[in-house]
Amino acid sequence: MNLPCVKDYNLLEKIGSGSYSTVYKAFKKNGSHEVVAIKCVDKLNLSKSSIDNIITEINLLKILKHEYIVEMRDFFWDEGHIYIVMEYCNEGDLSNFIKRKSKLAEHVCRKFLQQLALALRYLRDHNVCHMDLKPQNLLLVKKSTLTLKVGDFGFAQYLSGSEACFTIRGSPLYMAPEILLRHKYDARVDLWSVGVIMYECLFGRAPYSSNSFPELAEKIKDMRPIELPKGSHISNECKDLLSRLLKHNPNERLSYDEFFSHDFLDLEHAPTHENFNHAVELVHKAVKADTKGCRREAYHLYCDALRYFIPILTNESDLQKKEALRIKVNEYIKRAETLKDLCVEINKSMQVNLSQETSHQDKKQTLPKGDFFDKNVCINFNELCKLSRSTTGMADALDIGKAAEEYLLEGNYELALEKFQSSLKILVPLLGKEPPGRRRDLLSKQIHKWMQEAENTKSFLITKNPITLKFLFLRIVKTFNLNPPLINCLAMIIMKSNIFR
Repeated sequence: MNLPCVKDYNLLEKIGSGSYSTVYKAFKKNGSHEVVAIKCVDKLNLSKSSIDNIITEINLLKILKHEYIVEMRDFFWDEGHIYIVMEYCNEGDLSNFIKRKSKLAEHVCRKFLQQLALALRYLRDHNVCHMDLKPQNLLLVKKSTLTLKVGDFGFAQYLSGSEACFTIRGSPLYMAPEILLRHKYDARVDLWSVGVIMYECLFGRAPYSSNSFPELAEKIKDMRPIELPKGSHISNECKDLLSRLLKHNPNERLSYDEFFSHDFLDLEHAPTHENFNHAVELVHKAVKADTKGCRREAYHLYCDALRYFIPILTNESDLQKKEALRIKVNEYIKRAETLKDLCVEINKSMQVNLSQETSHQDKKQTLPKGDFFDKNVCINFNELCKLSRSTTGMADALDIGKAAEEYLLEGNYELALEKFQSSLKILVPLLGKEPPGRRRDLLSKQIHKWMQEAENTKSFLITKNPITLKFLFLRIVKTFNLNPPLINCLAMIIMKSNIFR
């Protein structure tokens, strides 16, 4: 195939095409010879609306600079074409990646969605709506880790969260129902597209996969319920986000704020530059508290910092930086464990002292065994238990929370976290209905304490339980059907690459 001649660039191969453009892999003749992607737009076949789209795309890409958005390096034109020079994404697009894998594991889906959500948060800050989110427009870059980047802003436009629009834009399979049915719509249309992409990542096909456009339109018009494939297993958090994204009525669909704050994505601890700086700041505070002998405060600060450091560590592409950070993270984990052990010993001795001071009736009540035991906290908890006897649900939830603290003391983090979450699921709604008074004050303090313990427990689970080597090893062996010599070789490689060795 004869490749076109483009000034200052050598074109290597065709890597994609659209209705009025073709994308080529290329490199600049002079300079660093960095590989790029060049989108060549045929000016002769452009309609007025297409010209407007190209102008909008170029203007947007000149402004939008984000690590999860494909970067425009340059643009120019000649008599027949407009050329947009983009960064080259060496792993193709998400659509082909899904086809190669059949479907993606939930943790892989979460990583891609987290990166997509960070890009969308940036776009919302600039009042930009992409309007054509689909796996083909989500490109992948592989360095030491796989990174997703949003590309192709040909249909994008400035659109606030409440501004209504009627223009048909996007690809039918990923298009929000309100666009397809020619109803007024706003920026929430991108959230529907995210839901379809998420569904396709998890199950290997879009929820309304059809053989023709009329068939697709009929399914959407009838608002046919979107069901999970039989035999599929995803977490409750994952299922909740998916179901709330794929609401036909945009008023029932979750908002952008709810999307960005959803537990499944956990953007609060995403591997960003800002979060790295925040983690460093938390460690400095932890060291300062540790030096002063404030073990309880230091422990909480180390755990908070680790929640930020772990995603950053796993996402770091620079091997030298990754190794240096791994060493530091291991130091923080060990110090947090030491602080925890020290405080457990203090807890035990203080519980003995307090039990000698309490009345016979108070002795019958089991003292809460949370980390960093405090006499006043224990007395307040006992008072709260007495005040809650008239409310069955509250009393039961407090017993569950107390059991969580006992499991935590024993080092059973998984069960402790499960009990904390069960308790808080009951107590938090009760707090919202509780009238002002002593019981409300005590309940609020107890909920805050257990929320902190739950977060710290989750931090420890993340640091102590990365993907097991056995699971990773078996998945690779099964996928590639390796022979015994290669299995032995692979086992050695995985053992040496374990970041927490």
